Amino acid sequence: MSNPKLEVLTPQNSQMIFVDHQPQMAFGVQSIDRQTLKNNTVGLAKAAKIFNIPTTITSVETHFSGYVYPELLDVFPGQKVLDRTSMNSWDDQKVRDALAATGRKKVVVSGLWTEVCLNTFVLGAMGEGGYEIYVVADASGGVSREAHDYSMQRMIQAGVVPVTWQQVMLEWQRDWARRDSYDAVMALVKEHSGAYGMGVDYANTMIHKAPQRTAGTHEILAAVPAH
Repeated sequence: MSNPKLEVLTPQNSQMIFVDHQPQMAFGVQSIDRQTLKNNTVGLAKAAKIFNIPTTITSVETHFSGYVYPELLDVFPGQKVLDRTSMNSWDDQKVRDALAATGRKKVVVSGLWTEVCLNTFVLGAMGEGGYEIYVVADASGGVSREAHDYSMQRMIQAGVVPVTWQQVMLEWQRDWARRDSYDAVMALVKEHSGAYGMGVDYANTMIHKAPQRTAGTHEILAAVPAH
């Protein structure tokens, strides 16, 4: 294909990198609600796990920025976190080696902050590494709305493809007939996809009469009409 950006993301052609999802970095984020940011990031990580996407996790100056979100680390138990001193992950040989080891040129990336650690990595990976970059905008954040937006624009002008986390997950799934991942994707949707997940729960219980998705049994006492 003459234009690789016309190829959809698949579990076979893409890899994932999470850049600096650490508390000190998240404290400064103002472009997106920080709890929403964490929800989207962990949802993206779980999607990558479902589809066996090769995944790299980086951190910067852990002694200052803190450890990567435990919820993110728990998705990939035992995986090494590539810590570094440079704000630019592309400067770190460990990161470059991890990306190259997959043999995949499509790189899905989310990170903090959009305008610093994410931006510099993306420009280096594209310019020097020849990677195709897909930036997950709603699993990344900057110190202001303007900082995030203008950084996204800068990367898009350089050739980045902007995406969102649910878009990536559903692009990997592609066909609901793919039953090997269907149940796991639906479980992820219910947990992390907000109104979409609530809609799935509603359809399952109220239309398809599936049991409630609860850990225990909960009795519903019928409403008594007022006299």
